[in-house]
Amino acid sequence: MEPRYADTKRGEPASPDGKDYDVIVVGGGTAGVIAAVQSAYAGAKTLLLEKTGMLGGTITAGGVNFPGLFHAWGRQIIRGYGWRLVKQCVEECGETLPDFSTEPKRHWHHQIRVNRAVYAMLCDERLREAGADILFHAMPAEISALDDGWHVVFCSKTGLGNISTGCLVDCTGDANAVALAGGKIRHPREECQPGTQICVVGGYTPSKLDLDQINRSLAEAIENGEISPYDVAWNKEKANLAGWLRNRGGSFNHITGINARDSREKTRMEIAGRSSVLRLFRFLRRQPGLENIQIDYLAPECGVRESATIIGDVMISAQDYCSGRFWNDALCYSFYPLDLHSSKGNGLYKHSLDRGVVPTIPRSALLPQGLSHIAVAGRCVSSDRVANSALRVQASAMAMGQVAGAMAALSIQKGVDMRELKLDDIRRILEHHGAIVPAKNI
Repeated sequence: MEPRYADTKRGEPASPDGKDYDVIVVGGGTAGVIAAVQSAYAGAKTLLLEKTGMLGGTITAGGVNFPGLFHAWGRQIIRGYGWRLVKQCVEECGETLPDFSTEPKRHWHHQIRVNRAVYAMLCDERLREAGADILFHAMPAEISALDDGWHVVFCSKTGLGNISTGCLVDCTGDANAVALAGGKIRHPREECQPGTQICVVGGYTPSKLDLDQINRSLAEAIENGEISPYDVAWNKEKANLAGWLRNRGGSFNHITGINARDSREKTRMEIAGRSSVLRLFRFLRRQPGLENIQIDYLAPECGVRESATIIGDVMISAQDYCSGRFWNDALCYSFYPLDLHSSKGNGLYKHSLDRGVVPTIPRSALLPQGLSHIAVAGRCVSSDRVANSALRVQASAMAMGQVAGAMAALSIQKGVDMRELKLDDIRRILEHHGAIVPAKNI
């Protein structure tokens, strides 16, 4: 099947109601790809708008290529199109999945390492197979309500374009589309969680390094201001390069003091992230055994943990999450420890769920208060910041993406707003497409 791309020119409307698209998904990241795939497979004429030239978001552009968690307490709780993509990527690269039948000593042992490039290409392929249209290098500039949908003015490389749709799905991670549509947004009252600039290094043999001497030099460099302790550690009091060098880079730094929700602040974060890596690179090149160190990979974007969430019909609290509350309108599961990063203290507040607890995510947390024909999926789900520190992770975002895509397509078919859909109808379409729907007794 040949690739399909959206036409930025206004031609004859393709939908019977005069809309250009039934569903527009904004953001082709972890949640957005799955939302668009589900919407298209469910029969809706779907467009995916993505600001970069590559799908996958945090997994690809952000470099965080170890999605999870799909399993809890020895059983799978998230499946569907996100799981299929991850599983296919592992298989095509000749790798093997972890053994999910036993509980891991550390939660991250059940995260799944994927090849970033292959994952991005598989996202392209899956969207083509589903019949969705893609428009790269585009983002919404204005969103205004129609009687039964939305009008979107979007920016492209050649100027502004206009499209209309019956339903919108905001998968920007930052609630950008909801805000443009007039929705209410919740901003953190405290400093946002730090971001992380992922990089991978090579050109040296870890076993031949004098790590104690390197760490002594590191302490001196931090003392004289040559580098920041956050360049190498989440806990600034325990800056240590041993783990970073043994692992050849990875997720070790903190980019602090930035809310990356808008372009100005996101620019500041990107520059700060790359500056952090450059300072460390220059320091390391002067250390014995690291004269030939090289940067093999630098994530195109700095990874963002927190920016803003929607004010939805309900808000998931930390108590809701940690108690495993079963919402009456629960449509998918989430599973991850509370994982709140900070520039204070030891840099990380982590709290594991009690044994057997598996939180659920309700439809009402995906629907912006006061708006119709629009849903969100991913990091901007309506939640307090402690609950959001767990809900934001990739497997949960994929599960929310599939729910939002299914609701949007079903909303078009039924001719009603997503909050008016019968829950049994949503659950049926999700199960038909391979997702796991929460049950009272997991």
